[in-house]
Amino acid sequence: MDGWRLMHIGTLVQLAGKSTTVPGTWLDTVVHWLVSTGLQIVAILVVALVAQIVLVRIVRRIVTRTTEKARRERLEQDRRYTRTAELSSLLLNQRTEQRAAAIGSLLSSVISVAIWLIALLTILPALGVNVAPLLASAGVVGVALGFGAQTMVKDYLSGIFIIIEDQFGVGDVVDLGPAVGSVEEVSLRYTRLRDASGVVWYVRNGEILRVANRSQGWTMAVVDIPVAYKENLDKVRSLIESVAVDMDEDPGYDDMLLGRPSYAGVESVSGEAMVVRVVAKAVPEKQVQVARAIRERIKIAFDRAGIVVPVMIRPLMHPGPAGTAGVPPTQGGAAPSA
Repeated sequence: MDGWRLMHIGTLVQLAGKSTTVPGTWLDTVVHWLVSTGLQIVAILVVALVAQIVLVRIVRRIVTRTTEKARRERLEQDRRYTRTAELSSLLLNQRTEQRAAAIGSLLSSVISVAIWLIALLTILPALGVNVAPLLASAGVVGVALGFGAQTMVKDYLSGIFIIIEDQFGVGDVVDLGPAVGSVEEVSLRYTRLRDASGVVWYVRNGEILRVANRSQGWTMAVVDIPVAYKENLDKVRSLIESVAVDMDEDPGYDDMLLGRPSYAGVESVSGEAMVVRVVAKAVPEKQVQVARAIRERIKIAFDRAGIVVPVMIRPLMHPGPAGTAGVPPTQGGAAPSA
Protein backbone atom coordinates (compact mmCIF):
# COMPACT_ATOMS: atom_id res chain seq x y z
CA MET A 1 0.00 0.00 0.00
CA ASP A 2 2.78 2.38 0.88
CA GLY A 3 4.60 1.36 -2.27
CA TRP A 4 1.51 2.19 -4.38
CA ARG A 5 1.24 5.58 -2.73
CA LEU A 6 4.89 6.28 -3.35
CA MET A 7 4.49 5.30 -7.01
CA HIS A 8 1.41 7.53 -7.33
CA ILE A 9 3.25 10.44 -5.75
CA GLY A 10 6.19 9.93 -8.14
CA THR A 11 3.85 9.98 -11.11
CA LEU A 12 2.26 13.21 -9.93
CA VAL A 13 5.67 14.77 -9.46
CA GLN A 14 6.66 13.76 -13.00
CA LEU A 15 3.44 15.23 -14.40
CA ALA A 16 3.94 18.39 -12.42
CA GLY A 17 7.47 18.62 -13.72
CA LYS A 18 6.29 18.23 -17.31
CA SER A 19 3.57 20.80 -16.80
CA THR A 20 6.11 23.26 -15.50
CA THR A 21 8.74 22.63 -18.17
CA VAL A 22 6.54 22.67 -21.32
CA PRO A 23 5.62 26.36 -21.12
CA GLY A 24 9.22 27.21 -20.48
CA THR A 25 10.34 25.20 -23.53
CA TRP A 26 7.75 26.88 -25.82
CA LEU A 27 8.75 30.32 -24.59
CA ASP A 28 12.40 29.49 -25.12
CA THR A 29 11.64 28.39 -28.67
CA VAL A 30 9.76 31.60 -29.46
CA VAL A 31 12.50 33.74 -27.95
CA HIS A 32 15.16 31.81 -29.83
CA TRP A 33 13.24 32.22 -33.13
CA LEU A 34 12.77 35.93 -32.53
CA VAL A 35 16.41 36.43 -31.63
CA SER A 36 17.75 34.49 -34.60
CA THR A 37 15.28 34.25 -37.50
CA GLY A 38 13.04 37.17 -36.53
CA LEU A 39 15.89 39.63 -36.22
CA GLN A 40 17.31 38.34 -39.51
CA ILE A 41 13.99 38.96 -41.29
CA VAL A 42 13.65 42.41 -39.73
CA ALA A 43 17.20 43.24 -40.76
CA ILE A 44 16.51 42.14 -44.35
CA LEU A 45 13.35 44.26 -44.49
CA VAL A 46 15.14 47.28 -43.03
CA VAL A 47 18.05 46.91 -45.46
CA ALA A 48 15.64 46.56 -48.39
CA LEU A 49 13.68 49.63 -47.31
CA VAL A 50 16.82 51.72 -46.81
CA ALA A 51 18.26 50.55 -50.14
CA GLN A 52 15.03 51.47 -51.93
CA ILE A 53 14.90 54.93 -50.35
CA VAL A 54 18.59 55.65 -51.04
CA LEU A 55 18.58 54.42 -54.66
CA VAL A 56 15.30 56.16 -55.51
CA ARG A 57 16.64 59.42 -54.03
CA ILE A 58 19.82 59.05 -56.08
CA VAL A 59 17.76 58.58 -59.25
CA ARG A 60 15.59 61.59 -58.40
CA ARG A 61 18.65 63.70 -57.66
CA ILE A 62 20.19 62.75 -61.00
CA VAL A 63 16.92 63.60 -62.77
CA THR A 64 16.74 66.95 -60.96
CA ARG A 65 20.33 67.85 -61.83
CA THR A 66 19.82 66.85 -65.45
CA THR A 67 16.65 68.92 -65.66
CA GLU A 68 18.28 71.97 -64.07
CA LYS A 69 21.30 71.68 -66.36
CA ALA A 70 19.09 71.47 -69.43
CA ARG A 71 17.10 74.48 -68.23
CA ARG A 72 20.26 76.55 -67.66
CA GLU A 73 21.66 75.60 -71.07
CA ARG A 74 18.37 76.54 -72.70
CA LEU A 75 18.36 79.97 -71.06
CA GLU A 76 22.00 80.60 -72.03
CA GLN A 77 21.36 79.54 -75.61
CA ASP A 78 18.24 81.70 -75.74
CA ARG A 79 20.38 84.74 -74.98
CA ARG A 80 23.26 83.69 -77.19
CA TYR A 81 21.62 82.29 -80.32
CA THR A 82 18.41 84.25 -80.70
CA ARG A 83 17.00 84.08 -84.26
CA THR A 84 19.80 81.84 -85.53
CA ALA A 85 19.92 78.30 -86.88
CA GLU A 86 21.64 77.11 -83.68
CA LEU A 87 18.23 77.17 -82.02
CA SER A 88 17.55 73.79 -83.66
CA SER A 89 19.88 72.17 -81.11
CA LEU A 90 18.19 74.18 -78.37
CA LEU A 91 14.82 72.66 -79.25
CA LEU A 92 16.33 69.20 -78.91
CA ASN A 93 17.70 70.10 -75.46
CA GLN A 94 14.23 71.17 -74.34
CA ARG A 95 13.16 67.52 -74.54
CA THR A 96 15.81 66.53 -71.99
CA GLU A 97 13.54 67.41 -69.07
CA GLN A 98 10.68 65.21 -70.22
CA ARG A 99 13.03 62.39 -71.17
CA ALA A 100 14.86 62.53 -67.82
CA ALA A 101 11.57 62.40 -65.91
CA ALA A 102 10.35 59.39 -67.92
CA ILE A 103 13.60 57.46 -67.50
CA GLY A 104 13.74 58.35 -63.79
CA SER A 105 10.25 56.99 -63.23
CA LEU A 106 11.11 53.80 -65.10
CA LEU A 107 14.34 53.28 -63.13
CA SER A 108 12.58 53.89 -59.81
CA SER A 109 10.00 51.20 -60.61
CA VAL A 110 12.66 48.71 -61.71
CA ILE A 111 14.75 49.36 -58.58
CA SER A 112 11.77 48.88 -56.25
CA VAL A 113 10.71 45.60 -57.88
CA ALA A 114 14.27 44.22 -57.92
CA ILE A 115 15.00 45.13 -54.26
CA TRP A 116 11.83 43.59 -52.84
CA LEU A 117 12.17 40.48 -55.00
CA ILE A 118 15.69 39.94 -53.65
CA ALA A 119 14.42 40.55 -50.10
CA LEU A 120 11.66 37.97 -50.56
CA LEU A 121 14.09 35.37 -51.91
CA THR A 122 16.34 36.04 -48.90
CA ILE A 123 13.56 35.79 -46.30
CA LEU A 124 12.06 32.53 -47.56
CA PRO A 125 15.14 30.37 -46.76
CA ALA A 126 15.22 31.91 -43.26
CA LEU A 127 11.66 30.65 -42.77
CA GLY A 128 12.69 27.16 -43.82
CA VAL A 129 11.25 27.33 -47.31
CA ASN A 130 13.32 25.68 -50.02
CA VAL A 131 13.71 28.29 -52.73
CA ALA A 132 15.15 25.97 -55.40
CA PRO A 133 11.80 24.32 -56.34
CA LEU A 134 10.14 27.73 -56.36
CA LEU A 135 12.77 29.12 -58.68
CA ALA A 136 12.46 26.10 -60.94
CA SER A 137 8.68 26.43 -60.99
CA ALA A 138 8.98 30.15 -61.62
CA GLY A 139 11.30 29.41 -64.53
CA VAL A 140 8.80 27.00 -66.06
CA VAL A 141 5.93 29.43 -65.50
CA GLY A 142 8.04 32.25 -66.95
CA VAL A 143 8.76 30.25 -70.09
CA ALA A 144 5.05 29.41 -70.46
CA LEU A 145 4.06 33.02 -69.95
CA GLY A 146 6.80 34.08 -72.36
CA PHE A 147 5.29 31.97 -75.12
CA GLY A 148 1.73 32.92 -74.25
CA ALA A 149 2.29 36.62 -73.64
CA GLN A 150 5.17 37.29 -76.01
CA THR A 151 3.16 40.02 -77.70
CA MET A 152 2.75 41.87 -74.42
CA VAL A 153 6.43 41.41 -73.58
CA LYS A 154 7.30 42.79 -77.00
CA ASP A 155 5.08 45.82 -76.36
CA TYR A 156 6.70 46.56 -73.00
CA LEU A 157 10.24 46.18 -74.31
CA SER A 158 9.46 48.45 -77.26
CA GLY A 159 7.95 51.02 -74.88
CA ILE A 160 11.09 51.01 -72.76
CA PHE A 161 13.32 51.65 -75.78
CA ILE A 162 10.96 54.36 -77.10
CA ILE A 163 11.30 56.22 -73.80
CA ILE A 164 15.04 55.68 -73.41
CA GLU A 165 15.86 56.59 -77.03
CA ASP A 166 13.46 59.55 -76.98
CA GLN A 167 11.88 58.62 -80.30
CA PHE A 168 8.88 60.81 -79.50
CA GLY A 169 7.11 62.39 -76.57
CA VAL A 170 3.81 63.90 -75.52
CA GLY A 171 2.84 66.75 -77.84
CA ASP A 172 4.88 65.55 -80.82
CA VAL A 173 3.23 65.16 -84.22
CA VAL A 174 4.30 61.73 -85.47
CA ASP A 175 3.58 59.29 -88.27
CA LEU A 176 3.57 55.75 -86.85
CA GLY A 177 2.35 54.04 -90.01
CA PRO A 178 -1.20 53.07 -89.06
CA ALA A 179 -1.93 56.50 -87.60
CA VAL A 180 -0.71 60.09 -87.91
CA GLY A 181 -1.43 62.63 -85.20
CA SER A 182 -0.40 64.36 -82.00
CA VAL A 183 0.91 62.17 -79.17
CA GLU A 184 -1.26 62.44 -76.05
CA GLU A 185 0.21 59.62 -73.95
CA VAL A 186 3.24 57.35 -74.08
CA SER A 187 3.07 54.30 -71.81
CA LEU A 188 5.17 51.15 -71.75
CA ARG A 189 2.51 49.13 -73.58
CA TYR A 190 0.83 51.55 -75.98
CA THR A 191 0.92 55.05 -77.46
CA ARG A 192 -2.19 57.20 -77.73
CA LEU A 193 -2.55 59.57 -80.70
CA ARG A 194 -5.19 62.05 -81.79
CA ASP A 195 -5.32 62.68 -85.54
CA ALA A 196 -6.35 65.84 -87.39
CA SER A 197 -10.02 64.83 -87.40
CA GLY A 198 -10.06 64.29 -83.62
CA VAL A 199 -10.06 60.48 -83.69
CA VAL A 200 -8.07 58.86 -80.87
CA TRP A 201 -5.75 56.02 -81.89
CA TYR A 202 -4.21 53.46 -79.54
CA VAL A 203 -1.11 51.97 -81.14
CA ARG A 204 0.69 49.07 -79.45
CA ASN A 205 4.37 49.86 -79.07
CA GLY A 206 5.36 46.45 -80.37
CA GLU A 207 3.63 47.20 -83.68
CA ILE A 208 5.54 50.45 -84.28
CA LEU A 209 8.07 49.60 -86.98
CA ARG A 210 9.01 53.15 -87.96
CA VAL A 211 8.55 56.63 -86.51
CA ALA A 212 8.41 59.86 -88.51
CA ASN A 213 8.64 62.62 -85.90
CA ARG A 214 7.56 65.99 -87.29
CA SER A 215 8.16 67.89 -84.05
CA GLN A 216 11.74 67.04 -83.12
CA GLY A 217 14.42 69.67 -83.57
CA TRP A 218 13.21 71.68 -86.57
CA THR A 219 11.10 71.42 -89.69
CA MET A 220 11.56 72.78 -93.19
CA ALA A 221 9.18 75.29 -94.76
CA VAL A 222 9.29 75.02 -98.55
CA VAL A 223 7.72 77.69 -100.79
CA ASP A 224 7.57 77.40 -104.60
CA ILE A 225 6.77 80.68 -106.40
CA PRO A 226 6.18 80.93 -110.19
CA VAL A 227 7.51 83.97 -112.05
CA ALA A 228 7.22 84.88 -115.70
CA TYR A 229 9.73 83.17 -117.96
CA LYS A 230 11.10 86.51 -119.24
CA GLU A 231 11.75 87.99 -115.79
CA ASN A 232 15.32 88.78 -114.72
CA LEU A 233 16.37 85.95 -112.44
CA ASP A 234 19.01 88.05 -110.65
CA LYS A 235 16.37 90.63 -109.80
CA VAL A 236 14.05 87.93 -108.49
CA ARG A 237 16.82 86.47 -106.34
CA SER A 238 17.73 89.92 -104.96
CA LEU A 239 14.13 90.59 -103.95
CA ILE A 240 13.78 87.21 -102.26
CA GLU A 241 17.03 87.70 -100.33
CA SER A 242 15.90 91.15 -99.15
CA VAL A 243 12.64 89.63 -97.92
CA ALA A 244 14.65 86.95 -96.08
CA VAL A 245 16.77 89.59 -94.34
CA ASP A 246 13.66 91.53 -93.28
CA MET A 247 12.04 88.41 -91.84
CA ASP A 248 15.20 87.45 -89.97
CA GLU A 249 15.41 90.89 -88.37
CA ASP A 250 11.70 91.01 -87.50
CA PRO A 251 11.24 90.00 -83.81
CA GLY A 252 7.72 88.85 -84.61
CA TYR A 253 9.16 85.66 -86.12
CA ASP A 254 11.48 84.77 -83.23
CA ASP A 255 9.15 82.04 -81.99
CA MET A 256 8.75 80.30 -85.35
CA LEU A 257 11.72 81.05 -87.62
CA LEU A 258 15.15 79.44 -87.16
CA GLY A 259 17.66 81.43 -89.12
CA ARG A 260 17.25 83.34 -92.35
CA PRO A 261 15.17 81.98 -95.25
CA SER A 262 17.32 81.13 -98.25
CA TYR A 263 16.89 81.19 -102.00
CA ALA A 264 17.25 77.57 -103.10
CA GLY A 265 17.16 78.16 -106.86
CA VAL A 266 14.99 77.37 -109.85
CA GLU A 267 12.91 74.30 -109.21
CA SER A 268 11.38 73.91 -112.70
CA VAL A 269 11.09 75.74 -116.04
CA SER A 270 8.28 75.64 -118.57
CA GLY A 271 7.10 77.75 -121.47
CA GLU A 272 4.86 79.71 -119.13
CA ALA A 273 7.00 80.31 -116.05
CA MET A 274 9.98 79.60 -113.91
CA VAL A 275 9.31 78.18 -110.46
CA VAL A 276 11.78 79.37 -107.81
CA ARG A 277 12.06 77.71 -104.42
CA VAL A 278 12.58 79.35 -101.04
CA VAL A 279 13.36 77.24 -97.96
CA ALA A 280 13.50 78.12 -94.27
CA LYS A 281 14.07 76.23 -91.03
CA ALA A 282 11.10 76.56 -88.73
CA VAL A 283 10.15 75.57 -85.22
CA PRO A 284 8.29 72.23 -85.16
CA GLU A 285 4.64 72.60 -86.22
CA LYS A 286 5.27 76.20 -87.34
CA GLN A 287 6.34 75.49 -90.92
CA VAL A 288 2.88 76.26 -92.30
CA GLN A 289 2.81 79.72 -90.68
CA VAL A 290 6.36 80.43 -91.90
CA ALA A 291 5.50 79.39 -95.46
CA ARG A 292 2.43 81.62 -95.48
CA ALA A 293 4.45 84.59 -94.19
CA ILE A 294 7.11 84.06 -96.87
CA ARG A 295 4.48 83.96 -99.64
CA GLU A 296 2.81 87.09 -98.35
CA ARG A 297 6.02 89.10 -98.08
CA ILE A 298 7.34 87.96 -101.46
CA LYS A 299 4.03 88.84 -103.10
CA ILE A 300 4.22 92.36 -101.67
CA ALA A 301 7.86 92.73 -102.79
CA PHE A 302 7.02 91.48 -106.29
CA ASP A 303 4.13 93.93 -106.62
CA ARG A 304 6.37 96.85 -105.66
CA ALA A 305 9.09 95.76 -108.11
CA GLY A 306 6.68 94.99 -110.95
CA ILE A 307 7.53 91.26 -111.07
CA VAL A 308 4.77 89.41 -112.89
CA VAL A 309 3.47 86.14 -111.53
CA PRO A 310 2.04 84.32 -114.57
CA VAL A 311 -1.31 82.65 -114.76
CA MET A 312 -0.69 78.95 -115.01
CA ILE A 313 -2.86 77.91 -117.99
CA ARG A 314 -4.10 74.35 -118.13
CA PRO A 315 -6.05 72.82 -121.09
CA LEU A 316 -9.75 72.53 -120.40
CA MET A 317 -11.19 69.10 -121.05
CA HIS A 318 -14.59 69.21 -122.81
CA PRO A 319 -16.84 66.32 -121.99
CA GLY A 320 -17.15 63.87 -124.84
CA PRO A 321 -19.91 61.43 -125.68
CA ALA A 322 -21.07 59.01 -123.04
CA GLY A 323 -18.48 56.40 -122.37
CA THR A 324 -15.63 58.39 -123.99
CA ALA A 325 -12.96 60.58 -122.46
CA GLY A 326 -13.03 64.34 -122.81
CA VAL A 327 -10.93 66.03 -125.51
CA PRO A 328 -9.12 69.38 -125.37
CA PRO A 329 -10.38 72.26 -127.51
CA THR A 330 -8.74 73.18 -130.81
CA GLN A 331 -6.44 76.16 -131.29
CA GLY A 332 -9.34 78.34 -132.35
CA GLY A 333 -11.37 77.31 -129.35
CA ALA A 334 -14.01 75.42 -131.40
CA ALA A 335 -14.83 71.87 -130.62
CA PRO A 336 -13.70 69.36 -133.23
CA SER A 337 -16.26 68.27 -135.73
CA ALA A 338 -17.72 64.84 -135.52
